[in-house]
Amino acid sequence: MDYSTNDSKSTSKKKVVAVVGGGLVGNLNACYFAKRGFQVEVFESREDIRQAKIVKGRSINLVLSHRGRQALKHVGMEDTIISKGIPMHSRMIHALNGTQSPIPYGKKGQVILLLHSAETTETGAMTFVRAEGAKEEIQADLIVGCDGAFSAIRKQFLRQSRFNYSQTYIPHGYLEFTIPPINGEFAMKPNNLHIWPRNTFMMIALPNLDKTFTCTLFMPFEEFEKVTTGDKVIEFFQKYFPDAIPLIGAEALKRDFFRLPAQAMVSVKCSPYHFGDKCVLMGDAAHAMVPFYGQGMNAGFEDCLVFNEIMDQLNEDFSAVLPEYTRVRVPDDQAIADLAMYNYVEMREHVNSKWFLFRKNVDNFLHIIMPRTIIPLYTMVTFTRTRYHKVVKHWHWQDKVRKDIVHVHSTLQFMLSFSAYLALLTF
Repeated sequence: MDYSTNDSKSTSKKKVVAVVGGGLVGNLNACYFAKRGFQVEVFESREDIRQAKIVKGRSINLVLSHRGRQALKHVGMEDTIISKGIPMHSRMIHALNGTQSPIPYGKKGQVILLLHSAETTETGAMTFVRAEGAKEEIQADLIVGCDGAFSAIRKQFLRQSRFNYSQTYIPHGYLEFTIPPINGEFAMKPNNLHIWPRNTFMMIALPNLDKTFTCTLFMPFEEFEKVTTGDKVIEFFQKYFPDAIPLIGAEALKRDFFRLPAQAMVSVKCSPYHFGDKCVLMGDAAHAMVPFYGQGMNAGFEDCLVFNEIMDQLNEDFSAVLPEYTRVRVPDDQAIADLAMYNYVEMREHVNSKWFLFRKNVDNFLHIIMPRTIIPLYTMVTFTRTRYHKVVKHWHWQDKVRKDIVHVHSTLQFMLSFSAYLALLTF
């Protein structure tokens, strides 16, 4: 795909940028570079995704937060994308007894947006092998690797000295089910992320544009392996998710549980993100993460925005831009990858805790009276562009402040009780 444009900065000879990977981050990157006047070519092993059709059963739920919106806004795409999304106001917690209780994402008016996408991947020289076996060599001034968690571009970085790389599969997998509409309408409230937290595992449900919900069961692989028959599927759901059985349907549960094996989830960290002044990694190619904070796409979009901001600062000098991008972005992307791991524990376990709900209410109260000092973790991540690694530092600081406040409160209560006791003795 050629994203060249004549509407921006022009030079006597345009620099060529080759974006490898035509997914969400790759295509957004192409828009950024084209807007700056570069000649942009996108290489993708799948069909031209600009003309791909959404196939039933192949849609992906994507959460768009403030970071992603800012990245889209810069290239004039924010309004178009938002018009196709479903606003999400809160988590809806499903207790074992079937009762439901909401936990808002933020203050009134703060919502995340659920999007849907079709699932359809030193010289600056690259050799591509086409499907029919023919080889084609491409020469580019900059290669941008946006080709996903199993990036072919990143694989080449592994050949270089002092390149750090880690890949971690969590011991939990996932399976998907569908809740069909009831009389043409959503079977549950659509503007919520529905969660069935069961401590060591959980199920969630997100609405789709066709009035269905996609349910995802996240659970240790060893637990999946214990459920070996259709009857055991029903027995398992009756024990842990009884209210979901009539929504999904018993026969559909038996069928879909064994349609595919439980799928794995991987977290990838690496550094640096660049090689010389010729190649840079973005999106999942640089920092694949587990999906529990809904920040994978947003972090990838913010990669594009940050790179563009650094290009402004350093006058598009790739020899300066690429190392600065690595310096700025690596600590942030690694911080959000860690937060994504943490949020799985919060979603499946902590939301069941009265202490967690009390602590969240304390945070919200303190945020009202000290809005610039005390900011809930989810608010910082989702509704601001505070750098991810600074979010983590501020979160730890706030946790200490909260504990100190609770300690002082407990001490005062004890002193008042003790004073009352002494007064009673004196009397």
